[in-house]
Amino acid sequence: MTTQQRLPAPAEITAAGTADSTADGAAARGGLPRWAWYAGAAALLAAAYAVFRGTGTLPHDKEAPQFLAVTELREWIDDHRDVSPVFLYFLNYVRLYVAEVHGLFQTVLNALGWPGLVGVMGGLAWLAGGWRVALLAVAGVGSFGVLGLWESSVETLALAGASVLLSLAIGVPLGVWAGLSRRVRGLVTPVLDVMQIMPTFAYLAPLVLFFHIGAPAGAIATMIYSIPPAIRITSLAIQEVSPAAVEASASLGATPAQTLFKVRLPLARPRIALAANQTVMMALSMVVIANLISAPGLGGDIIRGLSRAQVGLMLPAGVAIVIMAVVLDRMLSALARRGPRSGVGRLDLAAAGALAAAGLALTPVLPATWPQEWTVNLAAPVNEAVHWVESTWYGATTFVKDLTSHALLNPLEGLLTTAPWWLVALAVLALAWRVSGPRPALTALGCLLAIALLGLWEHAMQTMTTVAVAVLVTLVLGLLLGVAAARSPRYSALQRPLLDAAQTMPAFVYLLPALALFGSTRFTAIFASVVYAVPPVARLVEDGIRAVPAPVVEAALSAGSTPGQLLRKVQLPMARRAILLAANQGIVMTLAMVVVGGLVGAGALGYDVVVGFSQRADFGMGFVAGVATVLLGVMLDRITQGADGRPSPRRRKLT
Repeated sequence: MTTQQRLPAPAEITAAGTADSTADGAAARGGLPRWAWYAGAAALLAAAYAVFRGTGTLPHDKEAPQFLAVTELREWIDDHRDVSPVFLYFLNYVRLYVAEVHGLFQTVLNALGWPGLVGVMGGLAWLAGGWRVALLAVAGVGSFGVLGLWESSVETLALAGASVLLSLAIGVPLGVWAGLSRRVRGLVTPVLDVMQIMPTFAYLAPLVLFFHIGAPAGAIATMIYSIPPAIRITSLAIQEVSPAAVEASASLGATPAQTLFKVRLPLARPRIALAANQTVMMALSMVVIANLISAPGLGGDIIRGLSRAQVGLMLPAGVAIVIMAVVLDRMLSALARRGPRSGVGRLDLAAAGALAAAGLALTPVLPATWPQEWTVNLAAPVNEAVHWVESTWYGATTFVKDLTSHALLNPLEGLLTTAPWWLVALAVLALAWRVSGPRPALTALGCLLAIALLGLWEHAMQTMTTVAVAVLVTLVLGLLLGVAAARSPRYSALQRPLLDAAQTMPAFVYLLPALALFGSTRFTAIFASVVYAVPPVARLVEDGIRAVPAPVVEAALSAGSTPGQLLRKVQLPMARRAILLAANQGIVMTLAMVVVGGLVGAGALGYDVVVGFSQRADFGMGFVAGVATVLLGVMLDRITQGADGRPSPRRRKLT
């Protein structure tokens, strides 16, 4: 075993990449180059589409037997709730435990009062990152009162705190286990796909069946949505730990447990901090939807503004959620940067204690609730600004919407909905087989056939049209923003709060202005999906490029590589796994917005889910539509699973 490995020079990386691409392009089968085979396959598919167009389609039937069967199952669960051992000895105890954790957070936060909460948050922030982070925390928590949303903000903070604590307590250990074991990773990944892709509306109805309504059900719904990023990113962090460091630890006689706690976890600390960050962001983005099952907090203010079509009522609550996310993010990030062995100085400890003590000392003196005279009313000016945007920009936005619809959306939807189902399945099988190999290809085919059996083929093809366009735009924007942030710390600092705002601002908040600009169409759904999905993609791309070892970058620069060559030949290839994870997150988060698309005119599976949630008689169709959305996401994930640049067996023979 060698103790030191030679880092590849940029010229070697470039030569290897050129040899691979040349062999791939010049490989012959039957005397023809590879591109000729692709062209021939595309021509055959086009010819089959021209001959069989309009045949073998599967129209939508809302009275399908499978929908009615699921609705009847819901009725049976309702009738047996009070006698089933599953409820009496398991589900009820889960609900009570989550309620206790949430109640503890709520009791502590309310007991502090607004002066105590401001002081304690400021003190904790000082301990985490110094006076700058403390100043941000004090100003951020104080802004909840200035916006007139103190009570709602405290309720949201309690709900998010309980959800994040439970999510990290489950997600981080599972992520570490998945990072250490390929078998565990294989078992966990499909479950995470279901949890993350299943539209939130689709599992709100079952949650109401199992856990009633209120804060515990809202916390459980938030956990389902926020645990997957914690597991995925933690698993990636453990996998990315340098093998040389692990081998060195083992050679010194360290046990696996010692290697985990002394080597793997400290080296993976920045990525695990990113996992905590994403868990917080996901949890806060769920507070609006959780309000639909009577979870307390700022979601109620946003839903009221949406029902009255007043952005002025929605925006302050959305801003409060963003501020809350930024404060928590900066505290977690600063804590992670301290390092595992760095302590807290005496002056910092004294200042943090003094700040917290001052707030607690003022709690008995000042009113427990924020004084009304210290609030600012933003409703009227915000509503006036939205009206001005509507009247000024409507022509330009209509042009963009119509151009996208006629040039891209309509042709793609027409192609997918008029092609025979077996031809679409054959095309998916061939594409997935070429890109990812036989096993993922068969999984993708199975998902597609299951969608056909569920009776939602036509709506699934319409949804796939919207998702395909949204994912394409998301990946392009996320890659550009992530690369720019990785190459410029100043730009990264400017972009970071914007990404925080885009990711944590509930979709309902920017949905109403988007409706005013674009109308109730598929383009509005694409706009909402892109805004929601770009931030994690950009973050993961930036993190992956920054994680490229500095010696490799220095070797490339010393060999005369230009910044563009450094990016294309070194940084992007070595950040491949992070970029693929970013692509995965872009797909699943875009699919998670399918239901929102159904609310604003996108139709298809999202509309089916909304109708099933809102109308008891259509519960079966809505739930099955949620399952079909998951299958669609798994199919897209498996198609792209093997696009990681690893040579196929044939390429290895050629090279």
